[in-house]
Amino acid sequence: MTLLDRFLKYVQIDTMSDDKNDSSTPSTNKQWDLARVLEKELIELGLENVHINEYCTVYGTLKENAEGYDKIGFLAHMDTIPEVSGTNVKPNVVKFDGNPIKLGSSGLTLSVEEFPWMKKQIGDTLVTTDGTTVLGCDDKGGIAVIMTMLDEIISKKLPHGELHIAFTPDEEIGTGVLKFDVKEFPVDYAFTVDGGDYEEFSYETFNASSAVVKFKGFDIHPGFSKNKMINASYLAMEFDSLLPKFDRPEYTEGYEGFNHLTHMEGCVGEATLNYIIRNHSQELLEKQKNDFKNACEFMNKKYPNSTELTITDSYKNMREVIEKDMRSVNKALQAYKDANVNVHCAPTRGGTDGSRITFMGIPTPNLGTGGYNEHGVHEYADMNEMEKMVEVAINIATTK
Repeated sequence: MTLLDRFLKYVQIDTMSDDKNDSSTPSTNKQWDLARVLEKELIELGLENVHINEYCTVYGTLKENAEGYDKIGFLAHMDTIPEVSGTNVKPNVVKFDGNPIKLGSSGLTLSVEEFPWMKKQIGDTLVTTDGTTVLGCDDKGGIAVIMTMLDEIISKKLPHGELHIAFTPDEEIGTGVLKFDVKEFPVDYAFTVDGGDYEEFSYETFNASSAVVKFKGFDIHPGFSKNKMINASYLAMEFDSLLPKFDRPEYTEGYEGFNHLTHMEGCVGEATLNYIIRNHSQELLEKQKNDFKNACEFMNKKYPNSTELTITDSYKNMREVIEKDMRSVNKALQAYKDANVNVHCAPTRGGTDGSRITFMGIPTPNLGTGGYNEHGVHEYADMNEMEKMVEVAINIATTK
């Protein structure tokens, strides 16, 4: 099976996670469908100890056939985001000639004018959506790269050390990795294959927190409300106005952190705002959290007992662990060089399963896939770049 065949097969299996289900892992039963497919394929490839645990994580081991190699892990996640449909994905394979690509009958297109980086992809084979769903390259592109890497290593009888594979559920909602069993993954270091631009390698993620702000108003008939009504929805808007405007994600890039309002709901009597708070610097993240606390304090002084703030820490920047043991970074950068990829290190403006796995004791930086415009209907994959990532992964696995 070719890389393209695998990829097209995987993206057509619906694996949307559900961020409203916090009572079970996986959050959706349909993630088992892909897990069983991958379990079967790993067994057919000849891996050992292949199994799916009770939390829908697929594990497998390719035993070493040569001495002197590190034990290395490769991971990718099976789920797609809950916010945009991943049901009934209809991938379209096109040789990109530089002209706008129509996304089915949706009226949407992919064009160099809208996405300037596509200039470098003229002549490449792209896989797009039909404009109604995500594609699922995040992260079935990573799964396809790993499975193709294994197939080539085995079929070509390339020398390698012990390789451990894991495919996880619920990465998009941040809960699947909480059930990850490091005892099932006895490696020196590992790599998630879960990035975008194939020339981008990352061993830095955000430090991440979330904030829930609840507002209590005073509801009374509007005809008799003068000097009495307190509208909780207006309280929510006032609170948001107290936060630094240019700390919003639409104004930030690179190492700049952000406060992102992800959900709001409200009426006169009560309202709620949900935020995610991100920064590569823990010190600056604490400053951002203090902005929320100061705004809450101000609101309660102005409107007594009106505002309740809850801040929860999610994950930390894996760089603080990885920079103490740079074997994984050095191995990856050499692998890119050997594949003639013009790699650069860049901070991931998000999180990966590798963030938490790193703090479980396994340094786990992230490799790109050749996928673009993740988390939306404009998502697409560059198969030429994905082929290069197979080569990079093989180099990592087969070089001492």
